[in-house]
Amino acid sequence: MSDKIKIVMIAPCGLNCATCLSQFKSTITCGGCNNNNHHKPEYCSRCIIKNCEKRIINKYKYCFQCDTFPCRRLKQLDKRYSTKYHMSLLVNLNDIKMNGIRNYIKREKGKWICSKCGYLLCVHREYCLNCGEKKRNINKL
Repeated sequence: MSDKIKIVMIAPCGLNCATCLSQFKSTITCGGCNNNNHHKPEYCSRCIIKNCEKRIINKYKYCFQCDTFPCRRLKQLDKRYSTKYHMSLLVNLNDIKMNGIRNYIKREKGKWICSKCGYLLCVHREYCLNCGEKKRNINKL
């Protein structure tokens, strides 16, 4: 299942789209924020960070490339993910910036696999969606 974590699945904000609940809900998945297919949930299509004019004009792949990093919107999203899901998007982005996307992906593949059944874990749930095993605090801040 870790083969679903690819570079294209890392969103500009640092979220690993492969671990997003929307990837687990349907047989037709969106392919992540960096994929321009039409299967995205509406809230992803309308995402202010993904659709940031400054990011698009400057062709920034990740938000850390921007001179206003971290912007107010990214800080708000980071606060929500840090509080609700114990994962910091700012930490993710700084990790990518410091160590490169390929090293980041290697670490993500190790983090998001259920220790009981090997299924890919969802960031938005406290348990494995395949076997129900409570996930360990892989992203505890």
